[in-house]
Amino acid sequence: MPDRGGGPTGPRVRVGRPSRRARTLLMTLGVLAVLAMLFVMFAGFWTDWLWYRSLHYSSVFSTTLKTKIGLFFVFGVLMATAVGINIWLAHRLRPPLSAMSMEQQSLDRYRMGIAPFKKWVLLAVTALVGLIAGASAAYQWRIWLLWVNGVPFGQKDPQFHKDVAFYAFDLPWYRFLLSFGFAATVLSLIAAALVHYLYGGLRVTSPGARATAAATGHLSVLLGVFVALKAVAYWLDRYGLAVKSSDFKATGNWTGLRYVDANAYLPAKTILFCIAAICAVLFFATLWRRTWQLPVIGFGLMVLSAILIGGLYPAIVQKFQVQPNEQAKEAPYIQKNIEATRKAYGIDDSKVADYSGKNDSDGGGEKLRKDANTTASYRLIDPSVISPTFQQLQQERKYYQFPSTLDVDRYKGADGKDQDTVVGVRELNLDGIPKRNWINDHFTYTHGYGMVAAKGTTTDPNADPAGSPDFTESGLPTKGSSGGGVGTYKQQVYYGEKTDQYSIVGGPQKELDYEKNGERTTSYKGKSGVSLSNPVNRAAYAVAFGEPQILYSGAIGDGSRILYNRTPKERVEKVAPWLTIDGDAYPAVVHGRIKWIVDAYTTTNGYPYASRTTLGDSTADSLSNGDRSVVAQQNKVNYIRNSVKATVDAYDGTVKLYEWDSKDPVLKTWEKAFPGTVEPKEKISGELMEHLRYPQDLFKVQRELLTRYHVTDPTQFYSGSDAWQVPEDPTHKEGNAVPPYYLSMRMPDQKGQTFSLTTTFTPNGRPNLGAFMSIDADANSKDYGTIRLLKVTSNVPGPQQVQSELNGDPEVAEFVRNLRGTDSDIEYGNLLTVPLDNGFLYIEPVYARGGSANYPLLKKVGVSYGKETVFKDTLGEALDAVFGKSSEQRPPGDGGQEEPPSSDNPTVKDALKDAQAAYQDAQDALQKQPQDWEAYGRAQEDLKDALDRAAKAEGKAVGDKQGQQQNQPRSQSAGGGSDKKGG
Repeated sequence: MPDRGGGPTGPRVRVGRPSRRARTLLMTLGVLAVLAMLFVMFAGFWTDWLWYRSLHYSSVFSTTLKTKIGLFFVFGVLMATAVGINIWLAHRLRPPLSAMSMEQQSLDRYRMGIAPFKKWVLLAVTALVGLIAGASAAYQWRIWLLWVNGVPFGQKDPQFHKDVAFYAFDLPWYRFLLSFGFAATVLSLIAAALVHYLYGGLRVTSPGARATAAATGHLSVLLGVFVALKAVAYWLDRYGLAVKSSDFKATGNWTGLRYVDANAYLPAKTILFCIAAICAVLFFATLWRRTWQLPVIGFGLMVLSAILIGGLYPAIVQKFQVQPNEQAKEAPYIQKNIEATRKAYGIDDSKVADYSGKNDSDGGGEKLRKDANTTASYRLIDPSVISPTFQQLQQERKYYQFPSTLDVDRYKGADGKDQDTVVGVRELNLDGIPKRNWINDHFTYTHGYGMVAAKGTTTDPNADPAGSPDFTESGLPTKGSSGGGVGTYKQQVYYGEKTDQYSIVGGPQKELDYEKNGERTTSYKGKSGVSLSNPVNRAAYAVAFGEPQILYSGAIGDGSRILYNRTPKERVEKVAPWLTIDGDAYPAVVHGRIKWIVDAYTTTNGYPYASRTTLGDSTADSLSNGDRSVVAQQNKVNYIRNSVKATVDAYDGTVKLYEWDSKDPVLKTWEKAFPGTVEPKEKISGELMEHLRYPQDLFKVQRELLTRYHVTDPTQFYSGSDAWQVPEDPTHKEGNAVPPYYLSMRMPDQKGQTFSLTTTFTPNGRPNLGAFMSIDADANSKDYGTIRLLKVTSNVPGPQQVQSELNGDPEVAEFVRNLRGTDSDIEYGNLLTVPLDNGFLYIEPVYARGGSANYPLLKKVGVSYGKETVFKDTLGEALDAVFGKSSEQRPPGDGGQEEPPSSDNPTVKDALKDAQAAYQDAQDALQKQPQDWEAYGRAQEDLKDALDRAAKAEGKAVGDKQGQQQNQPRSQSAGGGSDKKGG
């Protein structure tokens, strides 16, 4: 055979084509890869379903999933159909190619290239746009459910007289439909134009007509649809003015119509709607006229009108009608904005009263001193400062931790009355585990243990070192003291704010736990989590968590359950994805279980005329951090309600949602969408109700709005002369806003103390006190949620000025010098502000940190009233000094120094009681068969420890009593009070 340039003669070898075995292997690998991808997708779906089912909220998962799938399918098919039909129609209307121009000859190779694959190209293009459109539509599941389940607000906007539900539920859905219509039309127009060009219906360089009649008619109809949609957009824009945001110097962030909107933009939108509708008709008319002359003229007229009527005319009205007399022109619209904003944020029923801020009553210091005892329970234990002290004194093990900011709650004291209590849950800290490995991290160390509580108003008078919290619940396991406690409860904490890793419990591998005599092992007995007995479940979680050992580990067997999504906020947000979660979940012992209480909000940004706020900005203060920030930080809202109270069981993770605001139309709408997920308010038990409180994040949003919207007169509002600001926290150097404080106190119009949430305001740009705000935070109170505002009418020092005055006190300077001499430093606690007899009483606990005790201990108390500022060892001494009078009755929070300790004090009694219990434990160990010598040894150690504590407390009591008798004349000459530090 002749050589044809293909190489040497002989058998031709095929190069590059794999063998049949290789092809089979590649095909097998490809199939396996596809199956692996499908299983990864399945694992995510399946584990989510199992998690929701384990919590009995599978209806939330199924409703959400069905809604997303439905929207994906419907809008994906609509988009694919719209684009596919127009591509097919453009191809169908292609002209015959009898005379080929140079332009068409260059396109011919592309036509020939795709000719064999036309159907596949059509399917590929339509499938792609359908998938994209479907995915985009599925993301809109919330606005679909709101639209289809919308409940009327029963309130109408002042401009168009439509129910607020139209703006909150209907308008967002109409805008989505409009945007989808625009997208479908534009994509169809582009696709049709390309097909017409490819097959000669449109010509760019060829001589003669640029478009065939068929192409002209087809594209004109699509352009007509586009312009018709623009007409609809102009019509919806009219209503959109009621919820439009803009900058306005009187308010900064403005929502709703202003003068120029009502008198220029609104008529302009109506005119543009008519012009666009006429223009659309002209485009449709090309089906008969076969010319674009009139449509192009109409379109040009619409563009020109949009510039002149929609842009230039409003600018002229603003310049020559509004600006010369803006205050008078805008007054009616400012009034509408004020009324809507106050109603949307729930601040319209605020009780506002003038308050002098300076005491001018009769009775002198003796009356003031007596009133100070009953006006408030002064919380000296600052939950944002004392956490390291809890950590040092109550951590017990390195693998436990407390949150950086503790919580304030109410529990019964020894006298049976409610007392403000600082609480913290002892949660797991994986970083403190002695040896980190997979078994220890996920099987052995699985939970925290117990809740520690301390009196909020006193320190422990018998503690060493002095100034330590007076714990009412302490130890490991925790137990209550004679001064109070939280009762008997299940102490294991499997779900908490710091518990963000998964754990596998209940199987062959035992967990670390505790009992009265020390460490022990246990196995989880709760029903929480998802069973791993099924190999499919194990494989799914191995893939979902990227942990292959879950699939084959011998530590997993019968009874093994996996716990995850373990923080309270995360659990509530997942079972109710339509809620916005408060930044601070707090623990309470309810019915013998630790329950995390989570406040949840319903919101919308579609309330007409109500100004918007960004939740992350409004709720930020000096204590904000990753644990205490609102979940939806960047959400812009202009309506908010604390409509749901949720609880999460710390042992089994059970989530309960309770209806709180039964009148909220947004909540009613979501209840229609997810029936049965929210329980009625009547299901809240009395014990749980005792611990519910007004949420901090809602309070901070409301106080931010009240800096401007406490003014209800439009003229005064416009001038900004009475605007306030939230002062910076004087106890922190970062310069962030002062946080609100929970405090049991009595406002001037109240007869008794109420658990309240309080804050202060200063005039805008000035340091003096402008107003004081308090809200009734006790859920059992008939006035729960009532906002009280005291507008200060005289020049009263603000928080920063009081702090500066205290810092300049000679006693403070000496105290700081002495501290630094012992390698310690000063740390200020919360600066409490309390209205007292027409004046304001400031109280600030002062802590020392460093030296032998490198954690905060309460050492001093600063008090200011009027022009007097003092710095003393105890609150009682400080009040005596600032009022110039003593009182037989010590105020709440006097550091536990009402009487010197005696031999029958609670500390000695507790120690002797513990000694008796330890002795009995030892006897029980000896009576066992065989005898338990290990338990006997532990009991002997407990007995020795209890007797040592009893002897120490007895000796301290005797010494204090003798010292008091020796110093009695000096104490009396100083106006009474104790010399003992640390109160």
